[in-house]
Amino acid sequence: MFNSLSDRLTSTFKNLRTRGRLSEADIDATVREIRRALLDADVAVPVVREFTAAVRERALSSEVSGALNPAQQVVKIVNEELVDILGGATRPLTLAKAPPTVIMLAGLQGAGKTTLAGKLAHALKGQGHTPLLVAADLQRPNAVTQLSVVAERAGVPVFAPHPGNTSDADDPAADAPLIGDPVGVARDGVAFAKERQHDVVIVDTAGRLGIDQVLMQQAADIRAAVNPDEVLFVIDAMIGQDAVNTAKAFADGVDFTGVVLSKLDGDARGGAALSVAKVTGRPIMFASTGEKLTDFEVFHPDRMASRILDMGDVLTLIEQAEKAFDAEQAEKMAGKLASGQDFTLADFLVQMQQLKNMGSMKKMLGMLPGMAQMRDQLDQFDEREVGRIEAIIHSMTPAERDNPKIINGSRRARIAKGSGTTTTAINQLLERFENAQKMMRQMSKGGGLGPGGMPAMPGGPGMGMGMGKKSRGKTQPPKKAKKGKSGNPAKRAQQEKEAMQRALGGGPATSVSSAPAGSAFGVAPKKDETPDLSNLELPPGLEKFLGR
Repeated sequence: MFNSLSDRLTSTFKNLRTRGRLSEADIDATVREIRRALLDADVAVPVVREFTAAVRERALSSEVSGALNPAQQVVKIVNEELVDILGGATRPLTLAKAPPTVIMLAGLQGAGKTTLAGKLAHALKGQGHTPLLVAADLQRPNAVTQLSVVAERAGVPVFAPHPGNTSDADDPAADAPLIGDPVGVARDGVAFAKERQHDVVIVDTAGRLGIDQVLMQQAADIRAAVNPDEVLFVIDAMIGQDAVNTAKAFADGVDFTGVVLSKLDGDARGGAALSVAKVTGRPIMFASTGEKLTDFEVFHPDRMASRILDMGDVLTLIEQAEKAFDAEQAEKMAGKLASGQDFTLADFLVQMQQLKNMGSMKKMLGMLPGMAQMRDQLDQFDEREVGRIEAIIHSMTPAERDNPKIINGSRRARIAKGSGTTTTAINQLLERFENAQKMMRQMSKGGGLGPGGMPAMPGGPGMGMGMGKKSRGKTQPPKKAKKGKSGNPAKRAQQEKEAMQRALGGGPATSVSSAPAGSAFGVAPKKDETPDLSNLELPPGLEKFLGR
């Protein structure tokens, strides 16, 4: 979402780093570029003014003029101010002292409240909680059915005593018929949770296509009935400037305690994320980054600022790796390498599967510092390549996985047929695996990690695999052109003379490399001449080897 803003800011700071000292004109030009970048990203104008004013004031102070590297100090200032407008510090959920903790979701229709309810429940379940979803949206067609499906996928129960509006023909706007009592459903849902000992209740409420009095009144009534510990305002991160007005209206009408950004994986300019927290004074608590239930993360302002400035987000990457990687399997692999055993394709398959469990490879690689420079390669990256690698290795016999050197031409053809790929893909995988195997050997000998801190990975950007249709085949080196006859008469005569000698079985006329093997400096002994070794002095005991 922040690709355009990140590229603009990175370009600005790159030009700034070429200057040893920064004058006031340099700082003004930098601040001007930052202002343009933020406005192009659809950030609210008041937020842009406050941000650029703070950056300029700090950049003109002794904080920068006295720094050893003024350009890096300006980048540090921009990073700190970005963290400030994104909310400052990470804000966790406030859990009730006496369960259940009641969480109410509010927002416009289409913002993603129902899907987010399932994601939040799935995340809380993974932390050991027992969440319950309450279907209080009785107005939008099939909203209750959608919540039930999401709850089933998340593996959590749902309280839905009323089917709600089930007719697709009904208008979901403000004048659509209200079927059932959403306030009563929310109240009964909390009572049901206490009875069944659920420690978290997530109430999904109705939305509208726009702000109206009916929507606000219903949300306010539900809040008064259930007295929630958290009211989360779910907002579409792609709606731009209108996000500010919507957030202000909900802050006045419902008084939410936190913000959740949905669709943060979209290709919009992302101004909502940089505006809402500053305008409303409420922290951004969570972010939805995809369609899967696992595409949900806690919002860390400092990490998001680092992503925007192309500094990476290694901490989030490590956290995802800790969740996905099996500690027992990792310990087993480390013991195997320490004992001197070789890294096999079976081990490689296990690593590929664990990487796949971490989620989108594009997203993971994008969290590495400096990856904005490889954005074109990341865009061409084919997520299905890991599946192809799995199919290839599964098509091998156990002996072939343990010893890839036995894979000859006929075996390659069989593996390609069994995996639905080509022999070119088999060759590429074996080549990448050989590089990974070498790096693993270096690691076992204390040689350290390979480039990027990990072994070479098939399908990675710039590695010849998974970069789109054009790069699936192995790139062949250009064929050397045959030498034609020279236009220089002397050189041409020499070429004709050498060609004649080659035709007669001889070598080039005067070539040191044509000397017989064993001759020194190209001087050969005469034909059929046996060297005289009678006067050769040898150490005692070696004469018998010469027949003396």
